[in-house]
Amino acid sequence: MTSSLTTPLSAPATVRALDLPALVGPGAWARLPPAVRRRFGVDHGAATYVGRMELRCSPVGRVFAALSRLFGSPLSGVTSDAVPTSVRVFDDGRGGMVWERSFHTAGPRAPHVVRSTKQLAADGGLVERTDGGLSMALDVFEERGALVFESRRFTLMLGRLRIPVPALLTPGTCRVTHTDLGDGLFRFDLDMVHPLWGHTFHQSGVFVDPVADAEGAAQ
Repeated sequence: MTSSLTTPLSAPATVRALDLPALVGPGAWARLPPAVRRRFGVDHGAATYVGRMELRCSPVGRVFAALSRLFGSPLSGVTSDAVPTSVRVFDDGRGGMVWERSFHTAGPRAPHVVRSTKQLAADGGLVERTDGGLSMALDVFEERGALVFESRRFTLMLGRLRIPVPALLTPGTCRVTHTDLGDGLFRFDLDMVHPLWGHTFHQSGVFVDPVADAEGAAQ
């Protein structure tokens, strides 16, 4: 267990800009398709991606989704097909990148908005935190031409404190894969697997890249 889990948050002046190419490594970064490097590069701007998602949630996953309401509802307990979804990406002004996902499911609480920020931790690693205080330490790497984010541990952030969350009390290891499909399209896949209960969440969808779509129309 590293000391970064128990030390106070760094002052804003010490926060460095998120540099995913450096975290992935030059060789692996070069193996990614140009469109993926553009979407996740240091100098990419704000963008909104629109698509449809397949959402799956196990019975145990629904329990975790209900409990997550205490922390800003970062988990969707819905099981549905072809859910209209938009993903807004923008700079948080403090070196991190915000990913705001809006699931337009049926029901009085629609849309369900999940917002998280990817940023560098004090130790130089990658973390992703939700507005409600839950965060994940992440590994990021290239795998068969796709960009993969995989959780290593969860932490609850209360004020300036970091409280480790035991693996059994989390929805499981989170793995997100970003796969370019060409023609201005990409696939997003998210899977969470609990050490005892197996698959708790699965999300998969195809999105349109507005920049690539505009470039294709101009040709």
